[in-house]
Amino acid sequence: MPAQMQSAMNRLTAAVKAFSLAQRTLAIIGVAVLVLGAVALSTWLSKPTMSPLFTSLSGADASAIVDELETAGVSYQLADGGSTVLVPADQLYGQRIKLAAAGLPSNADGGGYSLLDEMPMTSSEFQQQKTYQRALEGELAKTIGAIDGVDVATVRLAMPEDTVFVSEKADPTASVFVRTTTGVHLGADQVQSIVHLVSAGIEGMQPTDVAVIDSTGQVLSAVGSGTTGGGLAGRQTNEYEERVRGAVQALLDQVVGVGHSAVTVTAELDYDETQRTVEQFSASEGTPPLASSKTTEDYTGSGGAATGVLGPDNIAVPEDGSGSGTYTSTTEDVQNAVNKSTEVTKAAPGAVERQSVAVAVDTNAAAGIDMAGLSTMVAAAAGIDPERGDTIAVESMVFDTSQAEAAQEALAAADAEAEAAAGKSFIRQAAIGGAALLLAIIVVIVFARRSGKSRRTTLDLGEITLAPGPGDPLGIEGVADALPVLPAAPLPAAPDPVAVKRAEISALADEQPEEVADLLRGWLVGAGPAKGRGR
Repeated sequence: MPAQMQSAMNRLTAAVKAFSLAQRTLAIIGVAVLVLGAVALSTWLSKPTMSPLFTSLSGADASAIVDELETAGVSYQLADGGSTVLVPADQLYGQRIKLAAAGLPSNADGGGYSLLDEMPMTSSEFQQQKTYQRALEGELAKTIGAIDGVDVATVRLAMPEDTVFVSEKADPTASVFVRTTTGVHLGADQVQSIVHLVSAGIEGMQPTDVAVIDSTGQVLSAVGSGTTGGGLAGRQTNEYEERVRGAVQALLDQVVGVGHSAVTVTAELDYDETQRTVEQFSASEGTPPLASSKTTEDYTGSGGAATGVLGPDNIAVPEDGSGSGTYTSTTEDVQNAVNKSTEVTKAAPGAVERQSVAVAVDTNAAAGIDMAGLSTMVAAAAGIDPERGDTIAVESMVFDTSQAEAAQEALAAADAEAEAAAGKSFIRQAAIGGAALLLAIIVVIVFARRSGKSRRTTLDLGEITLAPGPGDPLGIEGVADALPVLPAAPLPAAPDPVAVKRAEISALADEQPEEVADLLRGWLVGAGPAKGRGR
């Protein structure tokens, strides 16, 4: 290695060794951040730009396209909940061609108003009309396909041709085929929205001219009937019956109490849409005519001799040959003013044809109630019309309360079990809490005792000698003098100062470990630069 490079490395090594512990930690963190940033930047720069290959795909098409891409070894990404497939921009058009050759996506619809952009200028009128019709079908299909639950939609329009050779023009009709997502069924409201969407998008089309069929062959909306097969008529009938039943039940709950009456309503609704047109003509006296004309002819003069008149035997009888005549004719044409009124009445479907109401009242609750008056009130609340053929029946009978009592007992037993379980759970939690508290107290006591032992210090009391006092209650002064003198006991050796310091430092470390650590850290930080400078 060259001397200059070796010198630079030595200086760098010396500078690194001169760092404190905190400085070394920060330096290591900084180097790691720089390395990770470089790796992330290189990964981001090497990542290809993704472009949408297909959008608004069905689940089946997205799965088939992903399988083809995995087979070809092409990287991809899914977006928009799996309906959009992204591929590298440099492989976009190549993969589109390959997938188109494989017939994917199978549900892709290239229709819509884009067909008008591709129509040549030399196209005939027939081609223009059919292309416009296909564009309308494609746009309606795309719009219907955006409804939640609809996987694929196809629209076919039957639009009559405009011609001057017919007196009446037929209305356009439409048929809609929908395939729903697995496990999803279109409701009546969604079917009605599809019907109104198609009818409003075509000029002159009525909602009754739209047929909707699903993939199972079920007719969701029939042409001409104005009703949907999804149970719209039945749902409206049920809503009406429930509304009437609720009104009657609310009245009975106020009269006989809650749970002491039962109401059943059966209604028949007319869903036929009818239209009635009435024209009336009337003329009032004194109204001048709109137009009048009068023609009068007068003629006076002599004529030729008459040859006679026929007799009884068809033989001419001669008359006087001379004569004169007068002719007068008057003709009058008057156009009187006549008032005309036209009334068009269109009955909406859903009118009530007939309904029946049956009410059962508990005998115990109806003991002091006039049943005739109660029947009258129920009839008024339900809107009973006898002329329409409505019927009502109000009867009092004994209710079977065994099931209600059994249910009440079951609820009471369930409540008791719940309370018992809650009590057991409370006791268990209290026991666990008490045990935890007791354990905590024991741990605190143990630590306190250990801390007290660590704080104990050794005191040097010196040598204790027995000195006779002035008052010797035991009377051993003389005896003590007579006893032989024993040699002095050896004094204990003085403690080692280093051991004493170590014990003090250990006790201090046990009592205040954090302060001792900070002190040692400060000594190390202060000693590092000084050691480097000494070198």
